[in-house]
Amino acid sequence: PAAAGRAPPCPAAGVSQVTVRDALNQALDEELERDERVFLLGEEVAQYDGAYKISRGLWKKYGDKRVIDTPISEMGFTGIAVGAAMAGLRPVCEFMTFNFSMQAIDQVINSAAKTCYMSAGSIAVPIVFRGPNGASAGVAAQHSQCFAAWYGHCPGLKVVSPWSSEDARGLLKASIRDDNPVVMLENELLYGVPFEMSEQAQSKDFVVPIGKAKIERQGTHVTLVSHSRPVGHCLEAAAVLAKEGVECEVINLRTIRPMDIETVEASVVKTNHLVTVEGGWPQFGVGAEICARIMEGSAFNYLDAPAVRVTGADVPMPYAKILEDNCIPQVKDIIFAVKKTLNI
Repeated sequence: PAAAGRAPPCPAAGVSQVTVRDALNQALDEELERDERVFLLGEEVAQYDGAYKISRGLWKKYGDKRVIDTPISEMGFTGIAVGAAMAGLRPVCEFMTFNFSMQAIDQVINSAAKTCYMSAGSIAVPIVFRGPNGASAGVAAQHSQCFAAWYGHCPGLKVVSPWSSEDARGLLKASIRDDNPVVMLENELLYGVPFEMSEQAQSKDFVVPIGKAKIERQGTHVTLVSHSRPVGHCLEAAAVLAKEGVECEVINLRTIRPMDIETVEASVVKTNHLVTVEGGWPQFGVGAEICARIMEGSAFNYLDAPAVRVTGADVPMPYAKILEDNCIPQVKDIIFAVKKTLNI
């Protein structure tokens, strides 16, 4: 796929190009090395090097006890992972796609998310659930859901959604070190995309704080808020609109729960306009939550037009490519939404 928001081919001094896949692999490697309680389990993560090669080389390096191939039973291996976390280990549980996490949603929600609260804080569940989320390409309805709103709905979970290699590396390290259950929603179409990473971002101590958004582009006319792959689409739309004199401020949420609404509010106060962009369905979506929070807060008084949502289509994902393209937000859809809210 085209690299949305891809960094230029000639990086600056001290900066190198790293794919999202390699950033995740480095983060897993470093955290397995750093803490012997950390282990990875899931389908094909060990001998096959991972379905998407995220865990490439880790089984050979750390062995059967730290990188574990599981049977095709999400309910089973997720339950094992949650129990291991309750017993003091720090599992990283990979779903081959988050669509399959529905098989284990009882373990994720009823066991992992609620246990700390129900035990009055006496039982921590330090676990990471990670894997590709949302639409890929040509995989139809049962493999194309975005679970950001589903898991973001549930207290007891933290939910992160990276876009760039820096996001992926920093958020995975932060998630593994966190004492709460964290759902990390990656995007399969981003795995092979290279992004610029500084030396600092590649250091072993680098983490991206959970719950803090990042302003990817400064602007004055309209605020674009997004997460995961659509962040790249927002930057592409902003580049097109800049040629027409419209300066978009692009916010990469990074974390769905807890949501950094303060960064969004500060931007809306500056730009007076808001457009949210996501790949998921519109009803009860991430954009709906952002719009509600802005309406309920002081930033509402600064809006000069209603907030606009750009979302996936409200249908199960079709298989045919032309229909699939029309179900996923495109750059042209973002440009249309910006012009609509600015009335130009």
